Amino acid sequence: MCGIIGYIGERECSNLILEGLRRLEYRGYDSAGIAVISDGDFDIRRAAGKLDRLATSLAGEPLHGTVGIGHTRWATHGAPTEQNAHPHRAGDIVVVHNGIIENHRELLRELIASGHEFLSETDTEIVAHLVRRERAAGLDLRASVRAALQHVEGAYAIAVMDCQHPDTIVAAKNASPLVVGLGENENFIASDIPAILNHTRNVVFLDEGQMLELTRSGVTFFRIDDGSPFEPEVKHISWTPAMAEKGGYKHFMLKEIHEQPRAVTDTMRERIRLESGQVDLPELTLTAESLSNIHRAVVIACGTSWHAGMVGEYLIEQFARIPVEVELASEFRYRHPVVDEHTLVIAVSQSGETADTIAALKESKSHGAHVLAICNVVGSTITRLADSVVLTHAGPEVSVASTKAFTTQIVALYLLAVRLGQVRGLLDAERSTQLLQDLVEVPIHMEAMLHEGEATYLEMAKRFSHSANMLYLGRGLSFPIALEGALKLKELSYIHAEGYAAGEMKHGPIALIEESVPSVFVCPDGPNFEKTVGNIAEIKARGGPVIAVTCVNGKAALEAEADFVLTVPSSPEHTQVLLTSLPMQLIAYHIADFKGTDVDQPRNLAKSVTVE
Repeated sequence: MCGIIGYIGERECSNLILEGLRRLEYRGYDSAGIAVISDGDFDIRRAAGKLDRLATSLAGEPLHGTVGIGHTRWATHGAPTEQNAHPHRAGDIVVVHNGIIENHRELLRELIASGHEFLSETDTEIVAHLVRRERAAGLDLRASVRAALQHVEGAYAIAVMDCQHPDTIVAAKNASPLVVGLGENENFIASDIPAILNHTRNVVFLDEGQMLELTRSGVTFFRIDDGSPFEPEVKHISWTPAMAEKGGYKHFMLKEIHEQPRAVTDTMRERIRLESGQVDLPELTLTAESLSNIHRAVVIACGTSWHAGMVGEYLIEQFARIPVEVELASEFRYRHPVVDEHTLVIAVSQSGETADTIAALKESKSHGAHVLAICNVVGSTITRLADSVVLTHAGPEVSVASTKAFTTQIVALYLLAVRLGQVRGLLDAERSTQLLQDLVEVPIHMEAMLHEGEATYLEMAKRFSHSANMLYLGRGLSFPIALEGALKLKELSYIHAEGYAAGEMKHGPIALIEESVPSVFVCPDGPNFEKTVGNIAEIKARGGPVIAVTCVNGKAALEAEADFVLTVPSSPEHTQVLLTSLPMQLIAYHIADFKGTDVDQPRNLAKSVTVE
């Protein structure tokens, strides 16, 4: 989800920056650019599309300089054009930025009213103008950036240069990753370690609300809120070649959990038009008229994909008011299913080779239903058999237990639900834009969550790794997330786990509650929060340990009840499922890792179930 790299030193830096951008391509992007300070001014080169276009431009007309910043952008505000590509300039100031400035409209009106002229449609250009305004008031670059950020609301990782002060880069972070690379007579900043690993192995990971001033001779760190300096912890990266393949993670599964912000971004890319609130699914061959004539939808899937389908059921019924049934493909294929030309059958599969789902797909087509495949593998059997295909762009999943495929399937179903609501006249442009804006913000929240550390998970794993049984509970959209959490724990740790709708507790499962049976509750903000808190109280009254996954706003209410509270950022109910999925994966991962099971290749399991 966008990438930043910056360099200051003694080397010509344009090719170094371009190389770093290539190592950040996995994050997803649709335009790129570089700014270098040369002879007291900026030399800026930008291009829409892939990095090869930028590389061709640089090869034909090289940039020369030893201080520069580069960026790969995924469009949110403004189309993916050269004009909207980063870096953005305002006078002597150049900025690159990852994240979203939530109050950009108010700031834009304020700046235009005071005479600032804008050349792009992006929220990022606003930051350049804010810094320029503070510089004009007499502040130095560091103080100008800090003062500008006092006006900014939202998530950001930014890097700023001033051509009048060519020996300094200032950077800051809030809810978007930024790492500092420390060298000899040269220093680096980047969104991720691979961008700079060829040049230094000594790094500092910036925390929330922190800034830095980068020079050739060193780096000064300070806090955004009060400007006070601090000494960070420097870490040495010592990856082996095998570890490098895993991105430095202990297991492929952990790497793939951390890849979800990128995977979610890639699945949205080029399908969302925030300016108009439109969803563009060119692979969906049904016309708007045909979609509006759909009377019913049936989701067919297995395992994790079935849980994603259950989330899709809630979303499609909420946004499009179409009745949805979610069927296990292994059961559906042996029935006499009631589907016809007015039924949209949605086949969900990570591999596209799941035998039961293929058979159910064929059965559906034989009855005249239009089959839409949601799949991660181009050219797989399911994508070839389906009438329409929406690819999830999760990238390869090496670990048998699915993580990023699950969340990207939910994203695909979310986009489909919005599209169906639009063609049926139930979602106007304003509502559609808000739903899509909510979705666009998810990767930013995911990145923030994944950089919070593991201490709570490790403590929890130590306590519960010897449990023989666990329960997972949730209501509404959190119910399928509870089911997925229980499945992940079973797959990885071999602990017996069951998922239930929390409202069913008193209809049987509560008999299992005792001190040795932990319960995991998925209870984010929303209409079901208070009722779920009541279920937690029932468990605690019977001596059962509780792990609660909630939004930041619900933490205080649950700390008195639960043994462990895991928080996710507050967000609308319809996107909370994507955020609460991550703790489900991390609980299973850390318990399994503590037990010493084979996390990436659990016993008896295969990545793709191609036989009955």
